Amino acid sequence: MILFSKRLKELRKEMGFTQKELGEKIGVTKVSICCYENGTRTPTLDTLIDLANTLNVELTYLLGIDHFVVAENDKSCAINLAKDEIEIIRELRMHIKLYERLLEEPKRTMDYIEKKMR
Repeated sequence: MILFSKRLKELRKEMGFTQKELGEKIGVTKVSICCYENGTRTPTLDTLIDLANTLNVELTYLLGIDHFVVAENDKSCAINLAKDEIEIIRELRMHIKLYERLLEEPKRTMDYIEKKMR
């Protein structure tokens, strides 16, 4: 839901709505919109649909799913990725040693990174 929170806030601002105005349009409080944007509350399916309609985007985009990526030379291997996720992969590829290590030992490398972040 991290991408959802980020996209909700970006779209709300692009449309020129305050949290209160957006909340009024979809029938929730300003506090609810604030919580959705901070990731501390998850909207119901009906609220998600209302948000997508009000912000004039596909629900899948709002949820972070907007690109269908197919592995090179293998159409049986495909996944939906958000633009943000694709950007992370591009950035990783620029750091060759880290990228190679992630490919060789993804779990161990992620555990190491997570431990260092604490």
